[in-house]
Amino acid sequence: MGFFARLIAKFHKKPTLGLALGSGGAKGMAHLGVLKAFEEEGISFSVVTGASIGGIVGALYAKGYTSADMTGIIEGLNRREFSKNLRPFADMAFAENFLKQYLDGDFSSLPIPFAVWATDAESGGGVALKEGELARALTASAAIPPFFRGVEIEGRKYYDGAFTNAIPADLCKELGADFVVGVDLSAFTRLDEEKGIFARFVDTAARVLTPVSYAGDSKTRGYEAADVMLRPNLYNFRATDIDPAAMDEMFSIGYREAKEQMPHIREAIASFRKKKEKKR
Repeated sequence: MGFFARLIAKFHKKPTLGLALGSGGAKGMAHLGVLKAFEEEGISFSVVTGASIGGIVGALYAKGYTSADMTGIIEGLNRREFSKNLRPFADMAFAENFLKQYLDGDFSSLPIPFAVWATDAESGGGVALKEGELARALTASAAIPPFFRGVEIEGRKYYDGAFTNAIPADLCKELGADFVVGVDLSAFTRLDEEKGIFARFVDTAARVLTPVSYAGDSKTRGYEAADVMLRPNLYNFRATDIDPAAMDEMFSIGYREAKEQMPHIREAIASFRKKKEKKR
């Protein structure tokens, strides 16, 4: 490459795009719809982070799986067996073994930079997991009490990353992303007064049994760091909705949200690029 070609390439270098996928249990099907939309638009990401289900989807993406591949993995999941494990403080070994079928090895085996966010049981603070056994770290980030017990890594116990950083866009930038697209699966949730008596009882019991608490900025820090935040309207769904029809609809909602916001996303990326070039 000649001098002028290198100069042009330098000044027209595209920003490093990052993707921060939020927590939300079964609502993570919307993440797959979002990814399908980006695939159709020819937009790929060079850095990925996530919390809970967002971490699992993000790791699969970082490994090279497409949205169609991930949908196939979900379709092959034994829902009845999975439901059996949804009991107070269940062990996450079943999930770890399942993930190892598709994400065996450690973080260094991934083609693109990836990290997952978890919550330290002892300190109550958040931590970025970005080395060591991948499947173990992903289950740690998704261990939501009181459904699951904490996951131990090197003598420390971890819980769901949603408690301290539900959409780790700031971590995405720390890993090298210039421009980050976040996905918030909980942008539309039912207020307590809108829930039934049983649902309110379950929520109260869960808070009492939960060994860690939500940080005040567990979600706002993601909004502050992200350049674009996608907000699929999953108001009618719960994190435990694993019915095939519900999961198909959540996928469609995520897809439509990304498609509708795509002109804005492209415009925001182009604007960011221009500003970056002016600073050079």
